[in-house]
Amino acid sequence: MLRRFDVHRATSVAEAVELRRRFGEDAAIYAGGTELLLAMKMGVARWPQLIDVKTIASLREIGATKDTLRIGATATHWDIERDTVVARVLPALARLESNVANIRVRAAGTLAGNLAFGEPHADPPSLLVALGARVVLEGGSGSRSIPVAEFITGMYETALAADEVIVAIEVPLPPRDARVAYVKFQILERPSVGVAAVATVRDGRFVGAPVVVVGAVDEMPRRVDTVQFAGADARDAGTRGAIAEAARAAVEPIADLAGDVDYKRHLVGVFAQRALASLVAPAA
Repeated sequence: MLRRFDVHRATSVAEAVELRRRFGEDAAIYAGGTELLLAMKMGVARWPQLIDVKTIASLREIGATKDTLRIGATATHWDIERDTVVARVLPALARLESNVANIRVRAAGTLAGNLAFGEPHADPPSLLVALGARVVLEGGSGSRSIPVAEFITGMYETALAADEVIVAIEVPLPPRDARVAYVKFQILERPSVGVAAVATVRDGRFVGAPVVVVGAVDEMPRRVDTVQFAGADARDAGTRGAIAEAARAAVEPIADLAGDVDYKRHLVGVFAQRALASLVAPAA
């Protein structure tokens, strides 16, 4: 049962920042509310003040320059999934968003809210980390931009300051010949493991080192050390197996109803190989 709370409808980012400054840790930003309201209903978190930012039109905009995709903080998963710009410049993200949870969550939940909550069992963070995405924040001290890899600091923990508001997520667009993949294993609505891989493959070999990030098994996404595989034969099963082994070593799985530590570490290896194989398949 929800305990009493007040809702403040901000009409601008500046007003939302001022409300955050005024209420501090007693306030939370409310956009989709899919995670926030569930936590409040379960009694595991409480914010007596909610700042509704859904009516700030600029926060729902999605657009791209020649090298960056910018997604406003109140753009829903459903918005991103259907957006023609996203489909054109970063189809892997559109595919990921089309498989987040269920239609109810995608219609209400936002990408920014997913990041702000620090939910470990989430699809977007691992792909965003692999792509080098950044969170754009506005606060009492001005604007700042922080990599998603540094924004998520732990399970349900982020670097968001008490007076800050997320205004956008900016995703650097990969080179035209780069390939991007995200694969996952899911029970019910949340992934048990998700692996993102980004690489350029020419003549069957990696150009530089592939980027591999594992999410949903640990407190936060973990980037795999793949430096030694720069220039390696991407088609070689041994190469992919060695990267999968590095992925297993990079994570500290958390046992839960979806499986124990050994089972989840096994899944990481399996899905790392699948992600890497999907990068090579179109060039075969």
